[in-house]
Amino acid sequence: MLTTLGKTFFPSLVWDISAETDFLYLTFDDGPVPKVTPYVLDLLKQYNAKATFFCVGENINKHPNVFQRIIDEGHAVGNHTYHHLNGWKTKNDIYIDDIEKTNALLPSNLFRPPYGKLRLSQISNLKSQYKIVMWDVLSKDYDKAMTGEQCLQRVLTKAKPGSIIVFHDNIKAFDRLQYALPKMLEYFSSKGFSFKKILL
Repeated sequence: MLTTLGKTFFPSLVWDISAETDFLYLTFDDGPVPKVTPYVLDLLKQYNAKATFFCVGENINKHPNVFQRIIDEGHAVGNHTYHHLNGWKTKNDIYIDDIEKTNALLPSNLFRPPYGKLRLSQISNLKSQYKIVMWDVLSKDYDKAMTGEQCLQRVLTKAKPGSIIVFHDNIKAFDRLQYALPKMLEYFSSKGFSFKKILL
């Protein structure tokens, strides 16, 4: 429902990617962080899968070696603000400055708003410089009320060719991510799907 409404009211945002074959676009928000991001990278390597990591600038500065590994292993990166700001609760000038601070660390034309929340005026400010990447499948691995199995089933039942899928490489999500991600990779790989990074 969110995707349908989003495409209708915010057509300049990227909700999924047209696919003529069985490609899925895995994305990971909030890293890079020790333990979780390396776990994700190890797992992706097992399946020869590429992904897109929407990185928080503060975490890039704290963990540059983990960030560099993302780059070295051929994944795409995108901007997720410097301080993981909620666009609905942040003045435009502060929000844009925060994004630009991260852009100095990871030049990329991909941006994803934390919480999926940004104002129309912020979209207007950003859309000439960035592709604003949303999603059509949200695992909800960040939600402590969810089980790993519930997160897995959300992805398995909603994903289709061209879907943009959201997981989180942060500590809060790690228990559910550890359960759902390997099973999801195994399931879709067995169905002949490939995992690609976002290039727009």
